[in-house]
Amino acid sequence: MIEHPERVIVLAVVLMVVGCVLPFLMVLQIIPSTLFLNLLSYTLSTLGFLLGMAAVAILRAKWRNEDRDR
Repeated sequence: MIEHPERVIVLAVVLMVVGCVLPFLMVLQIIPSTLFLNLLSYTLSTLGFLLGMAAVAILRAKWRNEDRDR
């Protein structure tokens, strides 16, 4: 189990932002659009989304267990 889901949420947000900024820079032609960068941006945004959802689920379960202990 993840001990610090808050840190994982921050990491997920960073991954999703990088996954969105890369295509934006490619559209503006600041960086070249290559297959590798396209797949990297897709992977980063998908991984960030999945990590964020998992961390939120773990955080909710952690809060629910703390409420039951009261």
